[in-house]
Amino acid sequence: MSKILIVTGASAGIGAATARMAPKKGYHRVVVHYGRDQAGAEAVAEDIRADGAKAIVIGADVSDMDALAEMFGEIAMLEPGPIDLVNNAGIVAPKGGIADLTPDRVRRVFEVNVFGAIEVCRLAVLQMRDWGMGGGIVNISSAAARLGAPGEYTDYAASKGAIDTLTTGLADELAPEGIRVNCLRPGPIETGIHAKGGQPDRLQSMGAKIPLGRAGKADEIAAAALWLLSDEASYMTKAFLDVSGGR
Repeated sequence: MSKILIVTGASAGIGAATARMAPKKGYHRVVVHYGRDQAGAEAVAEDIRADGAKAIVIGADVSDMDALAEMFGEIAMLEPGPIDLVNNAGIVAPKGGIADLTPDRVRRVFEVNVFGAIEVCRLAVLQMRDWGMGGGIVNISSAAARLGAPGEYTDYAASKGAIDTLTTGLADELAPEGIRVNCLRPGPIETGIHAKGGQPDRLQSMGAKIPLGRAGKADEIAAAALWLLSDEASYMTKAFLDVSGGR
């Protein structure tokens, strides 16, 4: 039975690295989700196919519940198999302090990072149950959930705190069904999200604050996420793995 990996936010950064690495970790089919960057998602899919796996590219705004229902409707049409999910899609607003955390800004961050992430989990679990072949979930949180991102991205940090709590609750609920739910908390990683937050040089300025003295790479996070889904981590659920350079 061929395994399916669903990666949300897979057109760039951590999601793209995870999707690209999946065939090397035994996945035969990879659902490459994207929000806006179809070209990026297609490039990822091309690499997956070159490694001998099937790539299914699906676009959906994760803050749009109808779009997510359509996405999982497409997944339901695939040949059944064990499903794993890397719940990665997320956004960050521009750097700002408390005065900048307007209701509209915070609402948008939570619509994607929390409401969308919960709905993705819900629909994935329903599909796992329907096919009856089990699966696993890795929620991508952030070290910011512990650190708070003061004066920069406190709303983002709060949204990732919600992901930590979601992981705890789902892990206990789903363990009797054999569905493992774990959480990965990256630190500063070399991706485009810093530029989207208005700080393209943020990683360079942070170097001295990171005990290992450097930012992480997307492949390092991808490897950790796929390890948590692997049989090597078969006794792990409700675990929080920080891949943050010691930060």
